[in-house]
Amino acid sequence: MAVADIPSAFLHVEMEQGVHMLLEGTIAKLIIKLDPKLYRKYIWKNKHDKPMLYVKLKKAPYGTLQEAQLFLRLLSSTLKNGGSN
Repeated sequence: MAVADIPSAFLHVEMEQGVHMLLEGTIAKLIIKLDPKLYRKYIWKNKHDKPMLYVKLKKAPYGTLQEAQLFLRLLSSTLKNGGSN
């Protein structure tokens, strides 16, 4: 048996189904700064006046079982195809 760490493995995996995430507070404010025209209209504030933003993920979130399964499937198919996927 061998153990290997593949840095940023989760960035290589596309989601198979939609996963939504709620960003709140500082992270929501930072997203607005990326592209104010695009994101400002989607921000709302909760009863504590904290900015909130729902997002749909394109990549699997780090540290989840789904991310691990998707990456294992990607790695397996890549190795079976001799490095081309």
